[in-house]
Amino acid sequence: MNRNSQISSLHKPSPAPHLKILLVEDSARLRDTLSKALTRLGHAVDQAEDGLEGDTMGRMTSYDVIVLDRMMPGKDGMDVLKGWRRDEIHTPVLLLTALNAVEEKVKGLQVGADDYLTKPFALDELVARLESLARRPQAQIHRKLIVGPLKINLTAKTVTSGDSPVDLTAREFALLDYLARHPGRVLSREQIENHLYGGFASPLSNAVDSTICSLRRKLFPGGTPGFIHTRRGLGYVLEA
Repeated sequence: MNRNSQISSLHKPSPAPHLKILLVEDSARLRDTLSKALTRLGHAVDQAEDGLEGDTMGRMTSYDVIVLDRMMPGKDGMDVLKGWRRDEIHTPVLLLTALNAVEEKVKGLQVGADDYLTKPFALDELVARLESLARRPQAQIHRKLIVGPLKINLTAKTVTSGDSPVDLTAREFALLDYLARHPGRVLSREQIENHLYGGFASPLSNAVDSTICSLRRKLFPGGTPGFIHTRRGLGYVLEA
């Protein structure tokens, strides 16, 4: 392996369930490589380039799992993790580090990390560990979102409106999931396309608009007012 390389892939990982991942890493090259690889596997990835930005994003948005670098400018990864656990933020965290000493790993686990991975690492191993963390019972407890009368179960991928189940396609669910994780935030058509299609959708495609329309019809039948609002020229926002 090249001395400067921090990840390697032994083989193409198998398709995996959709996860919402926060990647906090100060190396732009590693961050970009991991983000692209995870997105190709169908996961949604938000990026933070330092501890301060990562700390804020980890508090403002619900994630299935967080990849957190140990040593970063602005705010050290261990300090970020301590703050999250102190404030009852229980999102599973995989800590990345270039330090291979056993005492460093023990320290990270004691602070609140759920798993530990030393650089350089194989991409396959990172993906397997993330999926394992997201499947743990304590992680499943926090994988539900409530927006007004809508209850979104991220584990079972089901939606109910009041007491009535709503039958959504995989793409409709992914779009609702994305909007619900960013309540009150306007998401552009480009952001939604990148999330749903991994950047491969045509800019002229009306796929996003079509999915929004079908989602509205199913969630709010009979023309009743819904929570998914259009911000002309800007995008869409979900507001209860």
